Amino acid sequence: MTAHELEQLGKKTVYSYDNPNAKILEWVPNSFADKKQNRNNVAGSIHIEAPEFTCLCPITGQPDFATIVIDYAPNERLVESKSLKLYLGCFRQFGEFHEACVNRIANDLIDLLDPIHLKVQGRFTPRGGIPLWPQAEYKRRNDSVD
Repeated sequence: MTAHELEQLGKKTVYSYDNPNAKILEWVPNSFADKKQNRNNVAGSIHIEAPEFTCLCPITGQPDFATIVIDYAPNERLVESKSLKLYLGCFRQFGEFHEACVNRIANDLIDLLDPIHLKVQGRFTPRGGIPLWPQAEYKRRNDSVD
């Protein structure tokens, strides 16, 4: 995929805050996988922190705040950062429990990227004095094992 094929990067942004939609997510080629750029076969990993994540409690409608932490070992694709920002912003007025948000984000990124390994953690600020940090983790199965 080239930069001119990206839908979100470089165009006027239309914001939606109540409908997390995986179709917003886009990817770019992984330069770690490019043999010309990575002549020494260096393995790469990606660490992303989104400290301004918000969603709503589906029962009370109260806002919840979190830092979403995404760590992954890419295969052929990397998530394009503006599309990720827009996607995460779509949760702002969306009612979903913490665990479900984290699981949705992980599954949408797995579907988009086909990573070797991916972990998503939601570091939610305390409500009622209890911080909740749900985590979803994915490891690609080794298909050569019978």
